[in-house]
Amino acid sequence: MKQMLFTLIASYALCSCVDVVEYPDTTVGNTEALWHIMDERYCFFKEKKEQLGVDWDDVHSRYRYQAEQAQGLTRVQLMEFLGGMLATLKDGHVNLAASFDYTRNWSWKEDYPANFADTLQRHYLGTDYKISSGMSYRILDDNTGYVYVPTFENKIGDGNLDEIFYYLAPCSRLIIDIRNNGGGMLTEAERLAARFCHEKTLVGYMCHKTGPGHDDFSERKEQWIEPSAGIRWNKEVCVLTNRAVYSAANEFVKYMKRMPRVTVIGDTTGGGSGMPYNAELPNGWTVRYSACPMYDADGGSTEFGIDPDIKVDITAEDLARGIDTIIEAARK
Repeated sequence: MKQMLFTLIASYALCSCVDVVEYPDTTVGNTEALWHIMDERYCFFKEKKEQLGVDWDDVHSRYRYQAEQAQGLTRVQLMEFLGGMLATLKDGHVNLAASFDYTRNWSWKEDYPANFADTLQRHYLGTDYKISSGMSYRILDDNTGYVYVPTFENKIGDGNLDEIFYYLAPCSRLIIDIRNNGGGMLTEAERLAARFCHEKTLVGYMCHKTGPGHDDFSERKEQWIEPSAGIRWNKEVCVLTNRAVYSAANEFVKYMKRMPRVTVIGDTTGGGSGMPYNAELPNGWTVRYSACPMYDADGGSTEFGIDPDIKVDITAEDLARGIDTIIEAARK
């Protein structure tokens, strides 16, 4: 992964040898700078046009015209204006950051059922569950092991994973719940997936931008997961998902789909298969954008999410009774 990131940085360093257009710190200047940064470096224009009908040139025409008409925008108004342009891409990895605000598009999860409730999870975890590397785990009353992984932002220790899997070893089956996991570090998603891997496994592909054209990409590089040297799980396992599973967590689902005896249950994930990168506008604000697209083992894009093997929603009746429909489906 570090090598891929270095290659990406190096490719842009080479591109920097050409003349660089400098834009003024004005409404039009920042609008033009933002549009051109995205136009040359964003990696999902083809997918966004096919799936969402986004025409980036049309976006430029509309926002350039509006910027020329705008006079005396406050910084708050400018942030809202530029954030609106980025929002047309509906990408959770595309954000504009300033000292006072951070634009974001969460339509990939906000327009769908939550399929997760803290009150329901407390019913299953109780109060005597164990915690290790930010993960909560316990043995349920039917001898099912349950592990909740809320994020991949924190480093997961191999020793911690050994302790978890040693404790859950007597269980007949395992539930890995990653609902509401918004991502984090790919290395940690890979580390956890390796506990279910028993031979070197191709899990997908990755490439990066090599030039300013929308189709300027490197050849796809294979992504492999190798078996962990620590304790591994060799029984049935269910991975629980909802629309709030994004980015590195989305990748984890991609990895687990290739592992033996794994069933994904719940809702389609939120997606987010582009590794983000940053650039700066004339006014000093930072724009984050998807730069390196990743694909599943069949070469398909996972930017818009990964379907579960078994689609299950939490029903209103179960919610009222304090039952998590998705957990119960996994236990069965």
